[in-house]
Amino acid sequence: MGRFEEMEPDLYDVPVMALRGISVFPRMILNFDVERPASLAAIDVAGAHGRKVFLVAQRDILKEYPGRRDLYTVGTVCYIRQFIKSQNGGMRVMVEGRERGALLNLYTDREYLRGDVGTMESTSHNRDAVRMEAMTRQLLDLYDSYTSLSGDSVPEAIISLGVKSDPGYVADYVAQNTHLKHEQKQKVLELTDIAKRMQYLSSCLSREIAVTSIEHELNDKLRERMADLQRENILREQLRMIRGELGEDLDGGAESEEYCERIMALKLDKEIEAKLLKEADRLSKQPFGSAEGALLRGYLDMCLELPWNKTTKERINIDQARKILDEDHFGLEKVKERIIEFLAVKQLAPDMKGTILCFVGPPGVGKTSVAMSIARAVNRKLVRMSLGGVHDEAEIRGHRKTYIGAMPGRIMAAINQAGTKNPLLLMDEIDKLGKDFRGDPSSALLEVFDTEQNSTFRDHYLEVPFDISDVLFITTANTTQTIPRPLLDRMEVIELPSYTDEEKLAIAKNYLVPKQRKKHGLTGRTLRIGDEAIREIIACYTKESGVRQLEREIGAVCRKVAVDIAEGKAKSVSVKSRDLEKLLGVRRFKRDTVDLQDQVGVVKGLAWTAVGGEILEAEAIALDGTGKLELTGNLGDVMKESAHAGLSYIRSRTERLGIDREFYKDKDIHVHFPEGAIPKDGPSAGITMTVAMISALTGRPVRRDIAMTGEITLTGRIMAIGGLKEKTMAALRAGIHTVIIPAENERDLEEIDQTVRRGLNFVTTSHIDNILDLVLGDMPAQKEQSEKSEPEKVELVVEQGKDDDRSAVIRQ
Repeated sequence: MGRFEEMEPDLYDVPVMALRGISVFPRMILNFDVERPASLAAIDVAGAHGRKVFLVAQRDILKEYPGRRDLYTVGTVCYIRQFIKSQNGGMRVMVEGRERGALLNLYTDREYLRGDVGTMESTSHNRDAVRMEAMTRQLLDLYDSYTSLSGDSVPEAIISLGVKSDPGYVADYVAQNTHLKHEQKQKVLELTDIAKRMQYLSSCLSREIAVTSIEHELNDKLRERMADLQRENILREQLRMIRGELGEDLDGGAESEEYCERIMALKLDKEIEAKLLKEADRLSKQPFGSAEGALLRGYLDMCLELPWNKTTKERINIDQARKILDEDHFGLEKVKERIIEFLAVKQLAPDMKGTILCFVGPPGVGKTSVAMSIARAVNRKLVRMSLGGVHDEAEIRGHRKTYIGAMPGRIMAAINQAGTKNPLLLMDEIDKLGKDFRGDPSSALLEVFDTEQNSTFRDHYLEVPFDISDVLFITTANTTQTIPRPLLDRMEVIELPSYTDEEKLAIAKNYLVPKQRKKHGLTGRTLRIGDEAIREIIACYTKESGVRQLEREIGAVCRKVAVDIAEGKAKSVSVKSRDLEKLLGVRRFKRDTVDLQDQVGVVKGLAWTAVGGEILEAEAIALDGTGKLELTGNLGDVMKESAHAGLSYIRSRTERLGIDREFYKDKDIHVHFPEGAIPKDGPSAGITMTVAMISALTGRPVRRDIAMTGEITLTGRIMAIGGLKEKTMAALRAGIHTVIIPAENERDLEEIDQTVRRGLNFVTTSHIDNILDLVLGDMPAQKEQSEKSEPEKVELVVEQGKDDDRSAVIRQ
């Protein structure tokens, strides 16, 4: 309140109406429309009680229901001269300002605002009448200049003001009838000192005159330019008519002019505009039907179709994005969280560039669909581009337009297809890029993914720079092993793991079955598939890390049921596990089960493939011979070297293992991996082959419920391996109880799915000696003796070894 705190109200309980963007001055008449319910009620009350109303401006014109803090203190006490109600429920009001007033109290307890108002008298501390008259004349001169420039000049109004002897009235009239900001008008209203009011108003008018003068200058220049363009167009039209009279060909010139107009309308950078205008000029000089003319037309059409200045308004809402991801995908919590982090950073830093996401995982786990969900969440156009099998650099950068059949590269073609310069560009199968004598497309992608360069990306066909820095690039791959290192460094890898059987069951129930039912015209009443039937399909009809084949099999079930319902054989079908052979045929895969008994020389290893984890059995036998090591099963060089390293370790530990020291002279060892048609390689089977050879040489059987993975060295150390997540999922599916992993991979256990961690016992080791007694059973003679004695309880524990290694031991 400030200086109004000590004022006493002159008017009590007077209706108050808040104004938006306008002010009313004393002794001025103003018309305005009223629509807000509180304002309409205030007018009605004032009309019934003396027609007095206090009008005060609100600070924020967007505020629909203003309170005390939203209103200025100083307003105008007005008399309502006329009000007319309109058909839409509003009202047209004419008011006459009477005097300035200060809002001392505001009451909001009724449907309209009311308050106590103290009136304010205008004063003049400057008693010099001559000076006051000079200030009045200056203000009138400024007002005359202002109205002349703005086109609102009314000479009669200026003359009538000149004869007024009241400077306060002159100042209020000028303030009411000029286009000042409402904050400036409010300040004029608050100034009760007439001299200060006129000084402030003169300064405001001086600035408005200066701004209006500059606007007029700019408009004059624009009109001159438009006149020149019009003159040029008239001359061109006359030239065209003259050429027509002379019988010259007009199509080329008219076509070229059309291209020029379209180029100029795009308002491109000078370099690009000059290049395209040059090509349009060349087109005008080409004879009718020439090959060069056709080439230039194709080039110009392509350039003009590109979205040089078109963008899609990006919408980033974290809650909405999370909802979309949850709707479209089950599980993948860490993947979703990383995507939410990415979108959150985009929301806080919209101009951030440089993050290229790469989704890596087996087929069918949802890499492409996650990218589609991101596009939907951020409201960007999605364009999908497959890179599988691309082996020509021109596929990325385009061909020179001088070649026959030349076209832009896939990047520019995708942007043109999207129709916007900021789409989400999904580049599938980036790990399957080829390379031959025509160039390396992965090297061309380095510029595309480099934010320091891609703002001026030059396609060979276009020959002009195009800004692709606003494109959101997302790539997918099954593995990072085949992606060139420089290209991989430009991308942030997000791994999508394989699904467990329970996750597949949930996905099938919540997503796949409803989707396939709808696709085949079925409903939940006409087709029901039980949980056991879905589990049977997962175990016996599919063998994958994702759910793509599972969806196909569910689709096959829907088709069979649709036939029965269409033929009238059934009205509804409930599919049980026993019905699957009739619907899908014989089971393609056997359920992975643990062998019935332990076997000598047979060890279960764990392998990683592009489609997920697998159980890899190693078989070894020892035969009389000359000391040869035979390795079969389509093994790679790395795997063969691991077998030789394991054999050398066995020879160095013959005494501890209970093996004849001369075995390598008279024993041949044959190591075989079944499914010989499938190539196998990698060092992680080293521990598996070594244990198989030890079992074959000692005759001790290997426990059937244990699987293992790890690289072995000549001294028996077990080194870290990759793909642990997928390998452990394969072990769980196969019914394995215990998995032996390298100690260095213990940190990776945090990344493994909770279902897998609950279903398996993990034993970590840094040396093969620590797990031999756990893995190998007794020799046949020892076994017979132990069966005769009373059985003792054997407990598997994992304890801290002396060398700070997680070692497995047997405690009797």
